[in-house]
Amino acid sequence: MSFAQRLQEIREGFQPAFWVANITELFERLSYYAAFASLANYLHEKLNFPTSQAGTLTGLFGGLVWFLAIFGGALADRLGFRRALSLAYAILSCAYFLLGSISASWMGPVREAVPLLWLVVFVLMLPALGIALVKPCVVGTTARASSENVRSIGYSIYYTLVNIGGAAGPYLASWVHRHLSVENVFRLSALSVFLMFFAVLLFFKEPGRSGAGQTASLGQAVRNFWTVMTNPKFMLFLLIFSGYWIVFWQEFIALPLYIHGYMDPKADVELILVTDAASVIALQVLVSYLTRKIPSFRAITLGTLISAVSWVILASHPAVWTAVVSLIVLALGEMTQSPRYYEYISRLAPPGQQGTYMGFAFLPIGIGSLVGGWLGGHLTHYYGEVLRRPHQMWYVVTAIGIATTLLMWTYNLILKPGEGSPPTTS
Repeated sequence: MSFAQRLQEIREGFQPAFWVANITELFERLSYYAAFASLANYLHEKLNFPTSQAGTLTGLFGGLVWFLAIFGGALADRLGFRRALSLAYAILSCAYFLLGSISASWMGPVREAVPLLWLVVFVLMLPALGIALVKPCVVGTTARASSENVRSIGYSIYYTLVNIGGAAGPYLASWVHRHLSVENVFRLSALSVFLMFFAVLLFFKEPGRSGAGQTASLGQAVRNFWTVMTNPKFMLFLLIFSGYWIVFWQEFIALPLYIHGYMDPKADVELILVTDAASVIALQVLVSYLTRKIPSFRAITLGTLISAVSWVILASHPAVWTAVVSLIVLALGEMTQSPRYYEYISRLAPPGQQGTYMGFAFLPIGIGSLVGGWLGGHLTHYYGEVLRRPHQMWYVVTAIGIATTLLMWTYNLILKPGEGSPPTTS
């Protein structure tokens, strides 16, 4: 097939809803990663939480977002993607504004009435309610609004736009943090998603469903949810793959605390965290091309291994520049597995259940953040404040990634899950 023919396929293969959903996702990711890049040190340095609690709370922020997505997917199937997306962006606008206002004077009476820990826990839970709806809606729209022959490209486009937002978020957070205040980072996030609320209302049209003409009934949504929950092979795969995200999320949980606490307290952590997403933007197409002939499950396993060994670089020679190199290698693993992971899951979903399956696809990310937050905070405390050998924590993180790789290989060897097949239409 010529390049011109392929370009024509791409132009005709995506409904307008695909582009609207994915562009709003870019700004949602900008908001999320701006907040995430500043959160650990905001909690530790501004709100005075110890490192172990700061890590746990940062992991809670990320974990609830992804864990609740399994319910958000079922709810999105019920509400329809347009209503779910508009509701999500309205919730996120309020959530990020409150997160940046915890130390504000007008929140004084609330801080006096409620212990700070529980106030922060409550506020950190709020963004999860919005993002839990956004993620399955956008990925589900990508599945519904893409022709079969360009769906793989659709997920690469989705993933590239996610990382444009992922790069822009920490970069803007760096600028706002340096020139205004860390609190205004979260207000920037609020403004970004508030604009997307109007974008959905004005431009998003509900994509057609494969094999289903009506929005799923509540009973059907519950049955879809239960069907996935009672699929032991699929759930085991999701549980094992959680190990990848325990390793990955240390980028936002332990690394900011490690850099400021043990390498350079004046380092611009938000700017350093641009590295991962910027690497994906620059190299995703090349990596996708080089790995295109690798079966999806093998690509997921290979990406897990690459991301695991990335942290050995930082452990071997602790410095800001090796942290950057570690993030580049981490990103190479992410690029290898992530688009293929979403493609793999989407092809397992029966017609009318894309939202539910895509919601569950985010479960490992949530487990990884919840467990990784607790683990990262305690590793930073134990190896840094107790043993005074903070670099050794990265060997533990790498060991978890290698163990996950071996479990993935064993799972594939014994259960032989295959690559999935495209959903059929009736």
